[in-house]
Amino acid sequence: MPELTHEDVQRILQIIDEMGDRDVHLEFGDLKLHVTRGGGSYDRDGGIAEAAPAKPAPAGPARSVEPAVRKPEPQAPTEVPEGYVAIRAPTVGTFYRASSPGAKPLVEVGDHVEPDDIVCVFDVMKLFSSISAGVAGTVTAILVENEAMVQQDQPLILIKPD
Repeated sequence: MPELTHEDVQRILQIIDEMGDRDVHLEFGDLKLHVTRGGGSYDRDGGIAEAAPAKPAPAGPARSVEPAVRKPEPQAPTEVPEGYVAIRAPTVGTFYRASSPGAKPLVEVGDHVEPDDIVCVFDVMKLFSSISAGVAGTVTAILVENEAMVQQDQPLILIKPD
């Protein structure tokens, strides 16, 4: 199987991010990736927890049909107030407030953090990494919902340094 480069992974994430509410099938050698968006909520193991009922295909000649649900607009970059530090997404991926499902969030607004304190977990294609505060201070805002797909360099958490 050919090795996937960082650029390959970035491109795959971009395709998934841009696909809207559709199915995507990607194959790279032995790696087969099937992503479905808009049909239900997914558990952390990749299974569908709740699926919407399938709609029958319309009768008649085949034709291109636009999806009924519009693709969500990417979030506008949040302005970082002067004197604050933003914890930013290292790349396109999924933001998690807790270290595991059902666990309490790593930080809450008002919590004091030290530079090495883990403030969130970031997932890129099931490769999870912890993100530390990088600065001592107080968490003043959590700008992203738990389990949200985020863009590279998007502000996630604001900290007012000590």
